[in-house]
Amino acid sequence: MKRLLLTGLALLAAASAAFAHETRPASLHLSETSPGRYTVVWKVPAVGDQVLHLTVIWPEGTRDAVAPTRQFAGDALIERRAIDCGPAGLVGKTLAVEGLLITMTDVFVRIDFLDGRTQTALLKPARSSFEVRARQPVLEIATSYLVLGIEHILGGIDHLLFVLGLILTVRGFGALVKADTAFTLAHSATLVLSTLGLVRIPQPPVEVIIALSILFLACEMLRRRNGESTLASRRPWIVASIFGLLHGFGFAGALSEVGFPETDLPAALVMFNVGVEVGQLLFIGAVFALAAGLKRLLRQPPPWWRPATAYALGTTAAFWMIERLATWR
Repeated sequence: MKRLLLTGLALLAAASAAFAHETRPASLHLSETSPGRYTVVWKVPAVGDQVLHLTVIWPEGTRDAVAPTRQFAGDALIERRAIDCGPAGLVGKTLAVEGLLITMTDVFVRIDFLDGRTQTALLKPARSSFEVRARQPVLEIATSYLVLGIEHILGGIDHLLFVLGLILTVRGFGALVKADTAFTLAHSATLVLSTLGLVRIPQPPVEVIIALSILFLACEMLRRRNGESTLASRRPWIVASIFGLLHGFGFAGALSEVGFPETDLPAALVMFNVGVEVGQLLFIGAVFALAAGLKRLLRQPPPWWRPATAYALGTTAAFWMIERLATWR
């Protein structure tokens, strides 16, 4: 009955294709350019020209040094400006974002100071403000990136559909564990290489190939149903590794504007990768938990479950490929 449940999950994912990245948090990045003066990049999720109603509440006495400019980029509105907070800067003051409770959106905040220090914070509906401090403990930075990694993978429907495709394609728990481990190691490697600036790949082709990876698994499911021997069934860890490399570049591209702190880069990078893996395991666990519950209710899965699942995944992936190719500039 697990398979019937997975069919339903795949169909639900197909119906949600247009919302592949809407659960990503907003981000606020401040860089100190001179004592008390900061450049600001404020990125807010958008659907078309509809932008989430979020407002940054600056400390009293803050004024614009450079007037804000706004432009749409993909599925977000990006506002750039420069602010002057006086000689004392932001340390000891409170930053807040209004509208989190209504939109149920998180905001990742990063502040880079002149002396190389970095402070990060993850604002949520239950905690919409924080105090800027002279020094932030490494543990807090690591925790912020751990949560960001979990939320990033759970909000990336295309990545989750690839994992779902692996679950449906791979036979045997041991083989699935090997494939999942290979996928994790591969995307962790390319995320690290990209973050360190050792390897650079343009984001548009990466996004297209991520969609192609889901379409590939859907085709493999149909071929196996017809009795053909497929690479995904014989060597699933190879397929997971190859496409995992591209998914890692996808993670890196999504994090390019959030960035990592230079002073605590190892901790932030490791914990973000751990967060991605935790989110991935939570998704796999939820799938199998729901499958176990459904198994108690149903006796025999319908014969059409496998082709229906494959076509649902394939249709979703093909839609994303066409959409991403059409916006490739």
